[in-house]
Amino acid sequence: MQKRYVVAGIGTDVGKTIVAAILVKALKAAYWKPVQSGLERDTDIIQTLVPEACCYPEAYHFKMPVSPHQAAAAEGLIIESLPVPYHEGTLIIELAGGLMVPLRPDLLSLDWAKTLEAEWILVSRYYLGSINHTLLSLAALEGQKVKGVVLIGDLNEASREVIAQRSPILLEIPKAEITPEQITIWANLWTL
Repeated sequence: MQKRYVVAGIGTDVGKTIVAAILVKALKAAYWKPVQSGLERDTDIIQTLVPEACCYPEAYHFKMPVSPHQAAAAEGLIIESLPVPYHEGTLIIELAGGLMVPLRPDLLSLDWAKTLEAEWILVSRYYLGSINHTLLSLAALEGQKVKGVVLIGDLNEASREVIAQRSPILLEIPKAEITPEQITIWANLWTL
């Protein structure tokens, strides 16, 4: 049976790949990042953290670590389509950056991902302004099947309380060294 989860973030570098690795491990799922900008590949990180993971190659991998539409233009390309790999079982799909990242000038990541018949997991990292970014992201996901939010970083009870009134908190991840062993520990805490 096919099941899809989209891992989206409130911005760039909030911890989506860590959460994706936890889900891949916990659900024995496959992983796919449709668009990668920059030479470092999140797929490689997933394979390091969850060596047994089935990872599908990116549809597009650009050299410049910038917005996908800008990186594509720098290479003389346009992101035309993103066919989802067929996977019998659970597929974790990690978006690039935040929800409003343009894949091309007329197509945002959010709009493309809404077509996937998937459930959403939003990743939020604690920083000044993260409540606003989290709530704006949840508002943008209105009408979608949002499972909840994963909170990362120095845990802040006041922030957590505001977010928890608007979405289930699926997991809280404190600062820690990210290793395959740590991913396994967090995966064992996961309940979906």
